[in-house]
Amino acid sequence: MNTMVAKVKDRFSSAFTAVPAVYFSPGRINLIGEHIDYNDGFVMPAAIDKGIYYAVAPNNSDEINFYAADFEEKFSVNIRNIKKNEGWKNYVLGVVHEFLLLNKPVKGFDCALAGDIPIGSGMSSSAATEGGLAFALNDIFNFGMSRVELALLCQRAEHNYPGVKCGIMDMYASLNGKKGHVLLLDCKNISHEYFPLKLNGYKIVLLNSKVHHSLANGEYNIRRQRCEEGLTILKNSLQINSFRDIESAADIEPCKRIMTAKVYNCCKYVVEEILRTKKAAALLQQNDLAGFGALMFETHEGLSQLYKVSCAELDFLVEQVAAGKNVIGARMMGGGFGGCTINIVKEATVNNFIEQVSAAYKKQFNITMEAYVVETADGTDRINE
Repeated sequence: MNTMVAKVKDRFSSAFTAVPAVYFSPGRINLIGEHIDYNDGFVMPAAIDKGIYYAVAPNNSDEINFYAADFEEKFSVNIRNIKKNEGWKNYVLGVVHEFLLLNKPVKGFDCALAGDIPIGSGMSSSAATEGGLAFALNDIFNFGMSRVELALLCQRAEHNYPGVKCGIMDMYASLNGKKGHVLLLDCKNISHEYFPLKLNGYKIVLLNSKVHHSLANGEYNIRRQRCEEGLTILKNSLQINSFRDIESAADIEPCKRIMTAKVYNCCKYVVEEILRTKKAAALLQQNDLAGFGALMFETHEGLSQLYKVSCAELDFLVEQVAAGKNVIGARMMGGGFGGCTINIVKEATVNNFIEQVSAAYKKQFNITMEAYVVETADGTDRINE
């Protein structure tokens, strides 16, 4: 039995009496298309083999009981008294709240959860937490909602309880992942295509900077506001409906004089990144992994210099690998201001790669970096063991 499955079952049985159903909800990586999901663009995420595990059973009452094994913390609330709380509780309560808003007949349940996603690493433990509970409740109470509907529910939950105005990517990728594939997700039409990810002797390695700047969520919302401000100007000037209607970053140049520099730079990045992601999909179809990796480096440059969501630690990690021949693509991943870089590394060199970058990073910042080799995985589902 998977050790995480055993852990969550053990915690459940120590606190509750029923026999639970067990679920796995994966974290996600995003190969390219960062900060584009809330700008109607295209993104290219994949579910991974790290995530959140749930054991859930109805309890024939009006009480909802949670046991977060990673924090050894218990929490109970009556179904008629769901309201905002703090920390991890907001991610699960927000999901229950959204089901109630849809008039779904949520009943009392017992729930234990545990995960192996490092917090703050940019692998979206929050979306995995939300998606796992949403999928479980949909399953045990037979609500009949689709995976797309559940992803949209989880997005609303994160907007309304934790208060992060995130796009759809994280929840969608977690719920709709497919092992051996990436999703090309159309964030305007909320639809996707699968593309095989043929790594051909390479591995995906995440390097965790172990820094997480506290301004991240506020700055995330600020970037979103800048994009909205810029898009309003572009709609009036270029007669377009969204960033995806713009064919080249040169097309927005005439609007530079009527935008602040920060708004213009955000818009320029978004236009370029949407075009990069579409190009990246074509390169995957051609099995051109090196070309794909080169676009990842371009994305990092844009995130660092235009969108301004990188930090010294992330820039250092990308710079360390950019000159070598064993890494064909690297960039910061996630909201920014800390977390991980994602790297496509020649498989035979992975151990040396991690050792060398770790030593350089420790010398530069006196921080012990963490590294994770991840595989793609299927989306959220019930585990039958």
